Amino acid sequence: MIGVAEGAMKQPLERRLAAILAADVAGYSRLMGADEEGTHERLKAHIGQLVDPKIKEHRGRTVKNTGDGMLAEFPSVIDAVRCAVEVQRAMGDRNAETAEDKRITFRVGVNLGDVIAEEDDIYGDGVNIAARLEALAEPGGICISRVVRDQIRTSYHTRSRIGASRASRISLGRCGSMRCLPEPWPTRRHRARRSCHGVAGRLSLLPSRRPPQRRSLP
Repeated sequence: MIGVAEGAMKQPLERRLAAILAADVAGYSRLMGADEEGTHERLKAHIGQLVDPKIKEHRGRTVKNTGDGMLAEFPSVIDAVRCAVEVQRAMGDRNAETAEDKRITFRVGVNLGDVIAEEDDIYGDGVNIAARLEALAEPGGICISRVVRDQIRTSYHTRSRIGASRASRISLGRCGSMRCLPEPWPTRRHRARRSCHGVAGRLSLLPSRRPPQRRSLP
């Protein structure tokens, strides 16, 4: 009876679809080793004056700060990408007058997926993929999953196009570029070809080449 009562009292997990933004500071250990207090103060200023206000402006919620990074969720994937782009562009301006070896530079990953939500944290594959994308992003750049690219291509001003020999392209000002990667478990394999021209990043998703077929002997 006790086991039945405990099972009846157990609350179901809250799940929801969310756009997840994961960010961290590139080279954080080196920055802290060179100037611990200065790095902490600069990072605190960037988050308080830029990152947190931008997240709120785009209807997002800061889930947690991790010292050298942060995790946020948004009800809209377009809002999440807009927030990421505006933060990275503004960081380029904020770092313009700072010595290169002291600059705080973010790497950002954005994914859309199902999450398990708690009051002070979110969990699940959607979060894990966002963290992997963030690790793949260039310093000052953004890495988005293919599902995010598919969602924003008709609504966000990235001039993104899909298909063989077509490219997704977006300029992030003085900072890096936006990249789009296939899902970690793609149903179709793709080759990624990327080139940079000035401040703009470019990525083409092309079908992978098939191996030459062997001719059967008569």
